[in-house]
Amino acid sequence: MGNIHVLDCTLRDGGYCNQWVFGKDNIKKIISGLTNAGIDIIECGFLTNNVVYNEDVSKFTSIAQIAKMLPDNRKEQTFVCMVNYGEYDLKDIPEYDGSSIDGIRVAFHKKDMIPALEFCKGIKAKGYKVFIQAMVSLSYKDEEFLDLINRANQVDPYAFYIVDSFGVMKRNDLIRLFYMVENNLKKGITIGYHSHNNMQLAYSNAQTLTDIKTQYDIILDSSVFGMGRGAGNLNSELLVEYLNDSIGATYKLKPLLTIIDEILNALYQQNYWGYSLPNYLSAKYNTHPNYAGYLDAKRTLTIEDMDAIFSMMDDDKRFTFDKNYIETLYVKYLTKGSASEERLLELKEYLQDKDVLIIAPGTSSLQEQDKIVNFSARPNVITISVNFDYTGCETDFIFISNLRRYRELDKSAHKKCIAASNIIASNCYLRIDYKKLLNDVDFVKDNAGLMLIKLLIDLGIKNVYLAGLDGYSMDASQNFAVRSMSFYATESMFTAMNAGINQVLRKYSKQINITFLTNERYISLS
Repeated sequence: MGNIHVLDCTLRDGGYCNQWVFGKDNIKKIISGLTNAGIDIIECGFLTNNVVYNEDVSKFTSIAQIAKMLPDNRKEQTFVCMVNYGEYDLKDIPEYDGSSIDGIRVAFHKKDMIPALEFCKGIKAKGYKVFIQAMVSLSYKDEEFLDLINRANQVDPYAFYIVDSFGVMKRNDLIRLFYMVENNLKKGITIGYHSHNNMQLAYSNAQTLTDIKTQYDIILDSSVFGMGRGAGNLNSELLVEYLNDSIGATYKLKPLLTIIDEILNALYQQNYWGYSLPNYLSAKYNTHPNYAGYLDAKRTLTIEDMDAIFSMMDDDKRFTFDKNYIETLYVKYLTKGSASEERLLELKEYLQDKDVLIIAPGTSSLQEQDKIVNFSARPNVITISVNFDYTGCETDFIFISNLRRYRELDKSAHKKCIAASNIIASNCYLRIDYKKLLNDVDFVKDNAGLMLIKLLIDLGIKNVYLAGLDGYSMDASQNFAVRSMSFYATESMFTAMNAGINQVLRKYSKQINITFLTNERYISLS
């Protein structure tokens, strides 16, 4: 029987959650904790020529930099890093001398298979253990996968991997690929398995491999606390406890729990990872997880909407994230509804020479309600709430661009809705072409408040007052007067959204007079 080994990839795969900014001391603590836990193979991060080196980041531009992070007492562990094929020059890798990492994992897409395997040969020739990581194993037809195995045999790597890049493999998929590898891979090469947890199958699939009777050694990849992009990875702490109980392994659990308690818990609060319906859908359609993250970040889509967009994707676009492509699909989907603008002239005439008060759902709309009520009572003021029915005073209209928010409205409010054309409804006052209201700034391209201001500009309105358009606090629970509207995002995303709102407001202020009625808090016109 072959042996089971654990490879921890927290500092590499986990880095997708925090842009690899663990901090120098924490990088050392994580490596030391994994060493003390007895983890067999410790992945220290990426080796790449695509960054400027920062000692607080687990992306390295030289093998010597990695050496400074390794413990003095290396015990019996194997230390590795990963290279994405095409991101590092072979000539920059020194001959292996035992002073730094012991092995290099090479990840590559199917289209790069032949040159990537030549790169692997070069790494092996320099004395390193080489791990062949052909991403998205299920993207290979059986004959293509067999060809990959045969070509890998010529390299004679330390390990050949089955890679579930999108977390879609079910038990039968894994067993089928495993037996293809076992029956064709050169003896002495270790079989690896790298999983993601989009369908919550990483743990059960790992157990399946431990139960298989094989002469090959097996490596199971995992990360502490399951830290990893989107739905995350197999949890190291769960895996080692299972191996201790089932095969008599002797991993120590306490050092892993210390890593969670002292380092990863704080990162988890700032950059959530784990199971979610968008990540499930990305696995269902066998697509890159960044597509799920992109659509989820829009905060305008129901799960049914996301499902429909995934179903629209071309097969050749699923495996590599293409931001422009998914943006095009997103806009195409939301513009599928037709506008119903016969009342547009009526609205324009009604608003002429009026001051328009926009009431967005930020917390100031509740905390400064008296100011809003008093202002709305002026004789020349028209009030329009955004994506919710404001309870502080009776509004003249509700601008709605989010289907989920539309469904939450009382049906009696539908008759005063000015809806973007992505809202499929026949009882709204007016439906406006969604695409006409977009701006060109990422993160806030379809921000509802900005869409409404764009509409008012198009209607020739001169003065607009803003209430509840606060911008975003890093504390997500403080962002909405209606708690059910709250959503969680990374600090970097909230910062980017605030910057985007500022940018668009400055642009629009040259076309319409904009005044903040309530405290804008995190945004301004300056």
